[in-house]
Amino acid sequence: MSKEENEIIVEVKNVRKSFGKLDVLKGVDIEVRKGEVVVILGPSGSGKTTLLRCLNFLEKADSGTLRIGDKSVDLKKVRKKEILELRRKTAFVFQNYNLFANKTALENVTQGLIKAQKVPKAEVKERGMQALEWVKLPEKAGSYPSQLSGGQQQRVGIARAVALCPDVILFDEPTSALDPELVGETLELIKKVAGTGITMIVVTHEMSFARDVADKVIFMDGGYVVEQGTPDEIFVNPKDDRTRQFLSRIIPPEYSI
Repeated sequence: MSKEENEIIVEVKNVRKSFGKLDVLKGVDIEVRKGEVVVILGPSGSGKTTLLRCLNFLEKADSGTLRIGDKSVDLKKVRKKEILELRRKTAFVFQNYNLFANKTALENVTQGLIKAQKVPKAEVKERGMQALEWVKLPEKAGSYPSQLSGGQQQRVGIARAVALCPDVILFDEPTSALDPELVGETLELIKKVAGTGITMIVVTHEMSFARDVADKVIFMDGGYVVEQGTPDEIFVNPKDDRTRQFLSRIIPPEYSI
């Protein structure tokens, strides 16, 4: 493994987050290396989506430290300028697409290029169309979200993330809002993204995807990281009783672990 491939690109230390009296994150530590696909599993309420949102500052953590690339911040004291710097290093794919209803597919894809990255106008349309072509939706460039299926809207969301060329893409249960027949094609597209070598952190309940694509699997419960390891270590030989209980409930009997 080269030095660059071994580089830790995302480092989270002792991150805590509460909503009122509810402690959602209770001191989370994770490391993600450059080019890794990290999948976070866990029951509802385990804190996995909150953690992902704290990494992109969609939620503000109460304390802890976060480093993305060469930029490190104290989350309790983080300033607006630092938040903007870190956000430019990430892209977020939402479970409910989160597209602007009054903008076309192309405009949704290019919004971040214009607002966050200040890409010259001459380049914006070209990069936006390249991203739509990559997700096989160039013919929908002028369509509005209401004219697109759920699967197409999620593909636009993925194109928007890819167009930014971020250090890391964060996926929050990207198939949970889709009809069952559309899940497979969206997972194949996410596998395609993984194949480019971009660093990814994916919150999902798709066990087969996690086992096939992940370099590292993290299991969270009750606001903690309970266990982490390779897919084989987690799915075949989990060490913690809570991990075994979770997997036995969520993985179908015919799917051997």
